Amino acid sequence: MTTTEVTTHSDDTVLLERHGAVATVIINRPKRRNALTAPARVGLRAALTALAVDTSVRAVVLTGAGGHFCAGQDLAEHAAVLQADPSHAFDTVEADYSPTVRLLSTMAKPVIAAIEGSCVGAGLGFALACDLRVVSTAASLSTAFSSIGLTCDSGLAHSLPRAVGDAKARELILLARPLSGAQADAVGLVTSLVDPGAALATATELAISLAAGPTHAYAESKQLLAGAFSRTLDENLAEEARAQARAGATSDHATAVRSFLAKATPTFIGR
Repeated sequence: MTTTEVTTHSDDTVLLERHGAVATVIINRPKRRNALTAPARVGLRAALTALAVDTSVRAVVLTGAGGHFCAGQDLAEHAAVLQADPSHAFDTVEADYSPTVRLLSTMAKPVIAAIEGSCVGAGLGFALACDLRVVSTAASLSTAFSSIGLTCDSGLAHSLPRAVGDAKARELILLARPLSGAQADAVGLVTSLVDPGAALATATELAISLAAGPTHAYAESKQLLAGAFSRTLDENLAEEARAQARAGATSDHATAVRSFLAKATPTFIGR
C-alpha cells in the first residue's frame, strides 16, 4: 500500500502531499481562489525548494484547492503594501515570484500543473513554468497584468512566446482576455483537456507514470530544451551529444537495453 504524507507550510496556505514517488503541492487559499499572500509565497518556495533536492520524489504535481489553480497576487495585500510602503511594493517579484518560476522550470524531474478554475497572472506564469498542463474545460486562463496597469512577470515574457509564438503572446499579454480551457488548448497551452473536476486525478495519473520513468533522462531533456532557443544548431548538437553520453552512462539505460533484448518491460530507478 502506498503511504501518504502531508506537510503544511506557512499557516496551511500551502500543503505538500507525498504519495510514493509523487509529490503534490497545493496552494490552499480556496476562499480567495488561491491568490498569493506573503505566507503562501514563502510556503510555495519552501515546498518547491525541498522537492528539488529530494531524490525520492520523481514527479511533482502543482495545483490549487477548492476548484481553482491560482488567481495570482492577492490584490488586497498588494493594496495595503502600496499604501504602507510603495517603494517596496514590488520587491516580491524578485524575492518570491521569480525564484518560484525558476524552481519550477529547472527542477530535475517532471512537474505537472493541474488546473481548475482561475489561472491568472502569476498563476499562469507558474503553470507555464511546469512541463505539462492538465486543464479543465471550465478553467479560465489570463495574463491579467495589463488590466491592472502592470506589465507581465513570473516568467511570462519568456514562457508565453515559446508556448504560443510571439504574435499570440503579444495578444494575450496586451489584451489580457481570458481563455477558456478549450481556447487555451487551441493555442497550444494545454497538454490534456479534461472535464471539470478531473484535472488533479488526471495529472496524478500522469505523474505516477512519469515517476516510474527514466528521471535522469527527463532532467537532461528539460535542460536541453531550456537553452535550445539561445543556442545555434551546432551548439545544440554538441549539447545533445554530451547529454546523451551522460544519459547513456546511467543504470536506467543499461536496464532498458537489456530489457529490450529480453523482450521485457524495464524497471527504471531514475539514475
